[in-house]
Amino acid sequence: MKSEETPDEEKLPFTESGRYTYADYLKWEIDERVELIKGKVFRFGIAAPRRIHQEISGRVAVKLFTFLKGKTPEVYTAPFDVRLSKKSLKNEDVDTVVQPDISVFCDRNKLDDFGGIGAPDLIIEILAPGDNKKELQDKYDLYKEFGVKEYWIIHPVEQTLFTYTLVEGKYIPSKLFTSGDFIESKAVEGFRLDLDYVFAELD
Repeated sequence: MKSEETPDEEKLPFTESGRYTYADYLKWEIDERVELIKGKVFRFGIAAPRRIHQEISGRVAVKLFTFLKGKTPEVYTAPFDVRLSKKSLKNEDVDTVVQPDISVFCDRNKLDDFGGIGAPDLIIEILAPGDNKKELQDKYDLYKEFGVKEYWIIHPVEQTLFTYTLVEGKYIPSKLFTSGDFIESKAVEGFRLDLDYVFAELD
């Protein structure tokens, strides 16, 4: 019987309905970025993020790098693998690998040559067209479950920022922030972000 998959799909080493681990992920030789959430593959696609996405990411990352220079916390920008597992950290037991836009690790023991091995203290995600469900639902649940202390979501088009702070295993939402507001991190002590700087002249 002839396969219903397109030629492009036939070349992929995974299927949308399959379940995979980090051991599988390491073997894939593909041109596009993917994430694993509870064994399920989420594809970024081959196209690079949009200019505004990258400009915002760069601005926020520069502020974090500058603030943390000479301090213990480490900042990483995508693509950077963060492995999360409730089992062991053996490759075959890890079924979740995400690539947050920006990750801050206060504990350097959670870092190795392959990326992060446990929950970052702060994760910042910048929404892109088509991935809102993944960021707002799937990753929200995931980051809460694994103990990410603070989760920021930036909407480039609406020029807004929303934060979630982990308190006793539950995320406490902030108000909706926009230009004119300052964000003070609870996970990275002393870090303060001016949204006028983040959203200035993005058109």
